[in-house]
Amino acid sequence: LCLLQASRLEDLRVKLENEGLVNISYVVVNHQGAYSQRKFHLLKESVSDFITVYQQDEQQADVWTTLNGSKDDFLIYDRCGRLVYHLGLPYSFLSFQYVEESIKIAYCESKCGNCSYTEPDIDGVCENITRSAEEKLVEIELKPSGHHSHHHHGQGQGQRHRHHHHH
Repeated sequence: LCLLQASRLEDLRVKLENEGLVNISYVVVNHQGAYSQRKFHLLKESVSDFITVYQQDEQQADVWTTLNGSKDDFLIYDRCGRLVYHLGLPYSFLSFQYVEESIKIAYCESKCGNCSYTEPDIDGVCENITRSAEEKLVEIELKPSGHHSHHHHGQGQGQRHRHHHHH
């Protein structure tokens, strides 16, 4: 994860927490190489203490190989530790909304079946998320294209090209 991605992950964590998505564990896995190890402290400074930065040892089996992924991937697990989404580039760029949407789906929907750790009080939070997503879509459909409203939050055209990826 590059430093820009790390600070964007911190922003996303805060945004989701403000929307009521709490008790999510975030882990950044740093690359094994010497260059990445030297940058470890910078990576750690890019995020708060709420995001764990894990430094792989050069001698251990590479985490990314074990997970069938590569270093810029996002793996999103549900409360029972089941893999719900595995996003690679370019879908893992945090300037897009794929990671955020995937976290919300893993949080709110039982994609992998029921989980014994489902929290009883998430209904309200998830209802709001669904409602605001629907309102955004209506807003986009009603708006003539070419008029960038303030809802884009510097996302460029990310908002207009909302790919619905219900796997």
